[in-house]
Amino acid sequence: MFQNKTILITGGTGSWGYELVKQLLLKDPKEIRIYSRNEFSQVEMQRKFDNKRLNFIIGDIKEKDELTRACAGVDYIFHLAALKHVPVCEAQPLEALKTNVMGTQNVIDAAIANHVKTVVYISTDKAANPSNFYGMTKSIGEKLIIHANTLHLNTKFVCVRGGNVLGTNGSVIHVFKDQIKEKNQVGITDYNMTRFFLTLEDAINLLFKATYESKGGEIFVMKMPTCKIVDLAHVLIESMGKKDVQMVQLGIRPGEKIHEILFSEFESQNTVYYDEDYYVILPTIGLPELQEHYSKYQKVHMNAYHSNQSLMTKEEIKTLLINGGFIE
Repeated sequence: MFQNKTILITGGTGSWGYELVKQLLLKDPKEIRIYSRNEFSQVEMQRKFDNKRLNFIIGDIKEKDELTRACAGVDYIFHLAALKHVPVCEAQPLEALKTNVMGTQNVIDAAIANHVKTVVYISTDKAANPSNFYGMTKSIGEKLIIHANTLHLNTKFVCVRGGNVLGTNGSVIHVFKDQIKEKNQVGITDYNMTRFFLTLEDAINLLFKATYESKGGEIFVMKMPTCKIVDLAHVLIESMGKKDVQMVQLGIRPGEKIHEILFSEFESQNTVYYDEDYYVILPTIGLPELQEHYSKYQKVHMNAYHSNQSLMTKEEIKTLLINGGFIE
């Protein structure tokens, strides 16, 4: 699929971008364009990969003309760029709106103008029944991506929704390990808090699968393991061999949930079992060919997909962290 193709990745210097580029290079593409606004991160990434097929472009998805020029001759776009931190988006909602919503529309317009084959939008569990501004902007981004398929062009637009990915920039893994090492304590927002988790390598593998098999207009929802954050902290403390580490309950930040969801009660009415890796949420807008394609799939019997369901044991969490290379 990607052999001898040109791929553009928005926000490609982040953790997802690194792993995506690493796996894409194995698929023999003609060129991978890394489109982001962080010069330092681009230089650092360029030195790390040292690969002539990578083309680094300084640009902001808020600038439509620059983005459109960068998409010339592109076959596939992976849209990763976003303001992602909940407190930042709560404090600066206008910036989140401009980047996560208007920037996404710019990606759509640039893809259409350049006859891009497929655009894959990376979404988040926070877009399901959003309780914070970040989640709201990502939910609107999903709507824009899905709606683009109603234009009946040659470009396919698809969403992939996942939860927390272990080891990404600002990940709770790194935060907890630093706290344990430097302060001999861990700050837990709430002792009952649960989250979805997946390793970055597995997340990118699933992302490719959705790219290959999507029809356009659906939301692929990753099936992800869940755990209590406090159990994750205990496993990390044990693995680091630290004694008398104190747990401190910090309280929920504005916009945070105790439990996340990957699809809501409303969305469950239009969600089907796809396979062992994915659920698929079908759009409520008119895409009859898509509805016909998925008519043979079984509808889900769940009211919603919550992170407090089927929680991992501490031993299972430990195995996940070992597989991800976070502990020995």
